[in-house]
Amino acid sequence: MKTFIPLLLLATLFACNTAQDPFAQPTKTTVTVPGHFSGSLTEYWYEGKAEINTYSLEQARYGEIRPGQVTMIFVSEDFLTDKQVKNDNYTNPNSTPVIKTNIVRRFITGIYDYSIMTSVFTPTKTSEQPHTLKVTTSSQDWCGQTYTQLNYAGGGRWNKQLRSYFEQESDVNEVIPADFLEDELFNRIRSGWKNLPVGKFSIVPSTSYLLMTHKPYQAQRATVTINTYEGNEEVALKKSYEINYGPDGRKLEIFFDPAPPYTISGWDETYPSRGKMLTTKARLTHQKMAPYWNQNSVADEGLRAEIGLE
Repeated sequence: MKTFIPLLLLATLFACNTAQDPFAQPTKTTVTVPGHFSGSLTEYWYEGKAEINTYSLEQARYGEIRPGQVTMIFVSEDFLTDKQVKNDNYTNPNSTPVIKTNIVRRFITGIYDYSIMTSVFTPTKTSEQPHTLKVTTSSQDWCGQTYTQLNYAGGGRWNKQLRSYFEQESDVNEVIPADFLEDELFNRIRSGWKNLPVGKFSIVPSTSYLLMTHKPYQAQRATVTINTYEGNEEVALKKSYEINYGPDGRKLEIFFDPAPPYTISGWDETYPSRGKMLTTKARLTHQKMAPYWNQNSVADEGLRAEIGLE
């Protein structure tokens, strides 16, 4: 894996639908995007390494809290805007720098285990590319697996794909309005949180939440605030980004350091699970910068202890 290199420098130095085809058009909707982002990444992200974060996890599932672990990896790289994949060969001029998040969440439900992974690709040249370009999420457990993908299609639209083993969802291709994504918040915070939108506006909940709860991919009106804290024993923080959704009472609060590089300390996510209001909690335990893609030999396995992994 490479951290991204601007092309000029490189040249000079070296839910519930049946199968549909192809993408169904959305109903007429007024899309309001709450402002463009002008944040940027610091030099911290251009050292040829990725930031690896490990979080302890208390995951709400099936009406109970389950212990688990989250691995969250941030890295900068070049991304092709037409194919919406990583720029590996540097022969395609349609490239833009992005910050990528890979989030892997693992926990156990009784005898069987869950693994949920989300990848988010957010451009850092926000004046040219104000929208996140791609989000993918897959969920695996012993019952089966589901996969969803959002690609920004321009014109205020997301191309959405869903592949599910559940009968009420099946295979779905459709177009949805390009409202603000909860999934892009980690990347937006890491790029500079001061320009994050606040107030009341529409947000598409995280794809991991939508997959686990089988909710439709629709934006929900939410009230959003940025809060200041003195910190406490459980969460040493100074700021949080809080989203309060509508009638079902779902709430998300992301805790972060207000100074660069804006480390994510953890998050709380509260929503009903089998008739109970439960809160999923993630708390940062380890953080390390490393070129992990080069650390893939048997001899490197001992490095996992440095980031809190078994």
